[in-house]
Amino acid sequence: MKIRRTWRNALKSPDKPRRLAVVRETLARRVAGLLRGRRKPWVLGGAGVALAALGAVWLFAGDGESGPPDPRARQYADFDACLLTGRAGVGGPDAVPVWAGMQDASAETRARVNYVPVMGEQSVKNAGPYLNSLLQRQCDVVLAVGKAQVGVVEAEAGRHPKVRFVVVDGDATAANVTAAASGDRLPERVADAVREAFKEAGSPRI
Repeated sequence: MKIRRTWRNALKSPDKPRRLAVVRETLARRVAGLLRGRRKPWVLGGAGVALAALGAVWLFAGDGESGPPDPRARQYADFDACLLTGRAGVGGPDAVPVWAGMQDASAETRARVNYVPVMGEQSVKNAGPYLNSLLQRQCDVVLAVGKAQVGVVEAEAGRHPKVRFVVVDGDATAANVTAAASGDRLPERVADAVREAFKEAGSPRI
């Protein structure tokens, strides 16, 4: 059968990704052609075979990547440190030192670090949904830099006692909020705050 030979040849080919794309296209066209005559029982049977073959290619052949994961790939602990920034993201001048401190802490603890920029109006009201998105992602520690970002954390932190918060040039409005002053030592202060939150979480293992 032509389809079977095409599939087998693709799986053996050194140019596997391109060959698999051809197989998928061939199978898809065959299914479409068979279904146009779907009133005949033997046509339905042929369409079923072709669909099964197409599913097998997608599930088992993949996109050409095979073998075990790269052992050099970095492994992370089950702990997330999330940064709420202005629209410039971690490239903004006020966020650069905060992100550097978070990366330093990640290098030591293997905590995952990520950020979300507040787009549009830089106001406490507009920053609210962005903070909520981080909380819904179950970030273990949330850092905020920028007037609106710090403002929304100061207003909401008390409602989330299980989450640690770090505000840059803000106020510790609740027991779970740490204030970090800007300046030359800001990266160090941020790294210390993330490490402390990591320890309080029980130093999750990789």
